[in-house]
Amino acid sequence: MKKISMLILSAFVLCACSGGSGKSKLEEIETDTFVVQTENVSLRDVKLDLLITGSIKAWEEAVIFPRVDGKLLENVLKEGDKVKRNQSLALIERDEVGAVYEPVLVPSTINGVIGKTYLDPGANVTKSTPVAMVVNQENVRVVIDIPERYIGKIRLGQEASFTVEAFENRKFKAEVYKISPVVDSQSRVVTVELKADNSQGALKSGMFAKVNLVLEEKENVPAVSLTSVQSETAEDGSVQNYVYTVNVDGSTVSKKPVQIGLKSTDTYEVLSGASVGDEVIKIVFGIKDGSKIRVENK
Repeated sequence: MKKISMLILSAFVLCACSGGSGKSKLEEIETDTFVVQTENVSLRDVKLDLLITGSIKAWEEAVIFPRVDGKLLENVLKEGDKVKRNQSLALIERDEVGAVYEPVLVPSTINGVIGKTYLDPGANVTKSTPVAMVVNQENVRVVIDIPERYIGKIRLGQEASFTVEAFENRKFKAEVYKISPVVDSQSRVVTVELKADNSQGALKSGMFAKVNLVLEEKENVPAVSLTSVQSETAEDGSVQNYVYTVNVDGSTVSKKPVQIGLKSTDTYEVLSGASVGDEVIKIVFGIKDGSKIRVENK
């Protein structure tokens, strides 16, 4: 057994020492070289988007009440039926002992469709009993609450888009038509309403909406991906942003402070510190000024 062990040890030594360079495979690997991916500072469109949830409401909505006390004689129209202003949607039979009256009409106060009927014929009603709800949904309102820090970027006519769960792959267009003049003192938000066309009738009052509102947009400006910018906080509390650019030798990097501007979901606008065409690395942990790199872009 001792003889076999000596033979194995001798074979291992011979293998380790063989080869022209006399170095093992492990010794040939440069442990201080970072494998990186790069991109170039390039001209891009940068958008500041605000993604926020909201609810859809009918453009007009009216709950209809009878003008007299009595019994509901008939729902003239059913849910989903179109109705015009002053058109009768229900009949009320006056409930007075010893007197006979013609049925009293209950007219709609707006144009639209019957969104809901509340009672069945024969039910007792008073002047404060709701009989039906009428909604006008040719257009709809999308109501959202905007944090006050963004309100300076909101303006009337501003375009937006939104989706609803019923049509996940469809984007609806809207525009800002109303901005509340007050900020809620508790939640620190401002209520904003968007107007959207609903001539096809796809949108229903009460739906949940995911809204994308473009607050600011710049076209054709120098920009890089978010993953190419790092930040550090100085002793005075200020924040410094920087990128690592690939040097002329192609194998080392230099750390350069940059001033960034508009930020989108995946892109920074570069105001200064790097120029269009500069090759910058997508940051990896542990890299520093002067580090050796090997570029392996996919």
